[in-house]
Amino acid sequence: MNSSIPPHSDLPRFPESLWRSTTDLPVFDKLQETIYTDVAVIGAGIAGITTAYLLAKEGVKVTLVDMNRVLEGTTGYTTAKITTQHGLIYDKLLQHFGEEQARLYHDANHEAMEFIRRTVAEHGIDCDLEKQDAYLYADTDESLKQLQKEWSAYEKLGLPGEWTESIPIPLLVKGAIKMPDQAQFHPLHYLVTMLDYIAAHGGTIYEQTMLSGEIQEENGVLHLKTSDGHTLKCNKVVAATHFPFYDGGGLFFARLHAERSYAIAIEPETSYVGGMYLSAGSPSRSLRSAKLDGREVVIVGGENHKTGQGLCTIRYYENLELFGGELLGSKRIPYRWSAQDLITLDEVPYIGRLSDKHPNIYVATGFAKWGMTNGTLSALLIRDLILNRENRYAELFTPSRFKADPSIRNLVAENANVAKELIAGKLDIIHRKADDLKPDEGSLVRHLGKKAAAYKDKDGKLFIVDATCTHMGCEVNWNEGERTWDCPCHGSRFDHKGEVIEGPATEPLKPYDSQH
Repeated sequence: MNSSIPPHSDLPRFPESLWRSTTDLPVFDKLQETIYTDVAVIGAGIAGITTAYLLAKEGVKVTLVDMNRVLEGTTGYTTAKITTQHGLIYDKLLQHFGEEQARLYHDANHEAMEFIRRTVAEHGIDCDLEKQDAYLYADTDESLKQLQKEWSAYEKLGLPGEWTESIPIPLLVKGAIKMPDQAQFHPLHYLVTMLDYIAAHGGTIYEQTMLSGEIQEENGVLHLKTSDGHTLKCNKVVAATHFPFYDGGGLFFARLHAERSYAIAIEPETSYVGGMYLSAGSPSRSLRSAKLDGREVVIVGGENHKTGQGLCTIRYYENLELFGGELLGSKRIPYRWSAQDLITLDEVPYIGRLSDKHPNIYVATGFAKWGMTNGTLSALLIRDLILNRENRYAELFTPSRFKADPSIRNLVAENANVAKELIAGKLDIIHRKADDLKPDEGSLVRHLGKKAAAYKDKDGKLFIVDATCTHMGCEVNWNEGERTWDCPCHGSRFDHKGEVIEGPATEPLKPYDSQH
């Protein structure tokens, strides 16, 4: 399918994050030797960077490593809302975790929000941090019923919210929950300051360093091998890699599923009255403002679907363009981008020690689109665990938990979906040939008698790789909106050359000779 933007659209031709485009990101070396550190933090998004920052503040010798560039993962493509209002979550928490744990979830995220505020003040960070009210709204009868149940949970838990029949923006709603004094910011301007602090206080940072996915222990020291054969030795390791780079019997591939969502930045024709907004129903819609070259833009987000299982991904951007244009008018759309989020079986992140068997390995994953607070609280929690401090949130987030309801139901559903995608991918008959592709088009093709993944760039050069995901053998699908190969089973993503963009896969797609 051709990935070109329709001629009537104002969407940019190529995806680019507003945050990354407006940030002067530092560059770090690749790890090219064997080194020793006290704590190795793997993954340079908000969870990993904040963890390394907190440990550096405690005088711990810390090394931060990323397989790509820093802040090139989900944190660089977020909507960057800082809030404890995480969609329709508190009614579910009441049902599956009980009152005490549901309140703890709110409190942990609130503490994370306050930590961000304090850190911005402590370092005088210019990151457009603004206090905003958050609104969760219903615009259909069905979503109103869900929202009313959520409001009952707010009342039972004593959460700081209020019910309202209308919202400040010109959108007809049937009801909304307002949560005051939440926040928004420019996440990368905030985190670049932390990177500077880490480097200035004895920490080391490495980019473009892929780990093998195995951890060996020798005399109490953990050994992590890089794909180039170097060794990172440490006493403790934190896997903050979005999808954990090391499974260690945690079966994360079966307990997490990946979803993609989309965002555009529009310069509105009408003034934006402020506030952060999220729909309670489907399709999802999210709104917040941001600054760009001294002007206000509005980030319109939503349209989530399971990775590798969406329709023509350009349509998701078009739907957001239509929604934003009808609501606020649109002078122009300077940016469009998408993000990948991981969601656990019970929708609460996995944060803490991997297991009793691996007490020196920590994980932070499954933030379910709320990484600004969940990623921050994961750093605060893991810091305390590493330093043997009490933390009242440890039990709630422990990665080894298994809530029979809803986890069994969701485990069966998720793995049935994986099986369906695995079988469908193998049975799908492909007749198209690589030569049939137009410039800047990707598709599954028949090549040398086998199914292959082919992309022809704008200059007509072909890139042909094996279509089988290197994680567990599912067949990848072309994502024309991002020009990537996405796995519908566990969310691994590869660029047009087959290189890994997101795990759980660690090996690239096998290349074919594109010259026939």
